[in-house]
Amino acid sequence: MSGGPRSLAITARKDDNFHRASTALNLTPIGFSATANMTNEDERELEAELTRLQQEHRDLDAAIDAMHQSPAPDLLRLQRLKKRKLLLRDRIAFIEDQITPDIIA
Repeated sequence: MSGGPRSLAITARKDDNFHRASTALNLTPIGFSATANMTNEDERELEAELTRLQQEHRDLDAAIDAMHQSPAPDLLRLQRLKKRKLLLRDRIAFIEDQITPDIIA
């Protein structure tokens, strides 16, 4: 029987874990309704955060590569690093979308 109480509990647990992870990374929308309404200070803050996140993403990439090269990598830690890297990539894409103006064709 798929979709029963057990699968709902598993889904809820996954949603809670994602919420905790996204909250830890501050993945909630920043509150800018449109790029045109952004002030220069807002844009500078976003660019600074973008630079920091890109550096962290590169650092994680290097750490993941180093772990792959080790004779006995810690698979759980490797999985956590990869998950963090994916969350960072999503946050970077979100910020880049906020900075880049929409082009209406």
